[in-house]
Amino acid sequence: MAGTGQAAGTVQSDGPVQTGPDAPDAPAVPPALTVPAPVSIYLDGSLLKTEAEPVNVNGTLLVPMRRLFEGQGAKLSWNNTDKMVTATKDGITLTYRIGDLTATVNDRTVPLNAPGQISGGYTLVPLRFVSEALGSTVAWDQAARTVHVSTITFETSIRWGVNLRSSPDSGSSPADKATPSLTLVSRSANTGGQLPASAAGTQDTGGSNILELLPTGSKVHVIREVGAFWLEVRTPDNQTGYISAKPKYTDYASPSLIDKQADELIAYGETFLGTPYVFGASPDQTASFDCSSFVKRVFQDTLAVDLPRVSYDQAKEGTEIGLDELRKGDLLFFGARDLNIGHVAIYAGDKKLLHTYSEKYGVRTEAFSDYWKKRLVTARRVF
Repeated sequence: MAGTGQAAGTVQSDGPVQTGPDAPDAPAVPPALTVPAPVSIYLDGSLLKTEAEPVNVNGTLLVPMRRLFEGQGAKLSWNNTDKMVTATKDGITLTYRIGDLTATVNDRTVPLNAPGQISGGYTLVPLRFVSEALGSTVAWDQAARTVHVSTITFETSIRWGVNLRSSPDSGSSPADKATPSLTLVSRSANTGGQLPASAAGTQDTGGSNILELLPTGSKVHVIREVGAFWLEVRTPDNQTGYISAKPKYTDYASPSLIDKQADELIAYGETFLGTPYVFGASPDQTASFDCSSFVKRVFQDTLAVDLPRVSYDQAKEGTEIGLDELRKGDLLFFGARDLNIGHVAIYAGDKKLLHTYSEKYGVRTEAFSDYWKKRLVTARRVF
């Protein structure tokens, strides 16, 4: 654990180590009363092991510069003659001469609360100033005497309350894989549905421990995609786990995830090839379909996208796109039965349609031919 040291004549206060521009001056106390107190520094949840002890100068924490800069992804250069450090990261350029009370960030002069210094052969710089200039956040935990530096941006919003799990929930069918189990194997009473935040630690039927319920409006950082249906995420309170990647739950999207989800959507739809066509078939069963009940069922089972029942209303969902923008999983709407919109198909990629409209063929794939292009009314993207 790293500790704080001090130059003679400064004081280690009992309050938080404030390192921002509003940090108060420490009260004047004779050097003999100076008592160092340990301070730990965590960078993205891991202990930052510095080459030398941090120094508290009037409430500003100075730390060895190299690990602080490089740990936050900055490229560092040092001019030993001028004692000038330059750091660059993501369009940010920070320039600072050791000992000065100002620094330059992208040609903007910024005041410092305490100057950097060279001590014991190490170059020390203000922790909060450097971290915030590089786009990180800094938080002080007074009870634990711990500084938390986070380079992570919590960029993804939760659209619908979703359970944070200890592992992805593996299912036995495409629909199971797409729809995380929300049935709880209760250690007390079965609450059903999603787990209350107070019931963390409950296990679902897929064998995954539910860590907590992430409410609508909360933020997470996506660490990585896990297949088509899961995201490994970190929460602002530094928990890591897995949440559903279905578009209902978050606003996260990437080309790679969309491609994987579209592949799963088409693969699941193709499991119904040959299923009989029955006009007016209910989407609550899979023994038969009409065009819109097929589309509704496939999107609901695979991506939890809840479309209206009939094609006319489905054509109002999502965003209109041009034929030159088509990608797998988009919806195509056609005139049929003397209706402006009377038929819907899923674009399956490679100039093919996945749909049903005929008692002879049932669910089928076929070419997106001129026959269909002449009847096209609109194309829509719903995920």
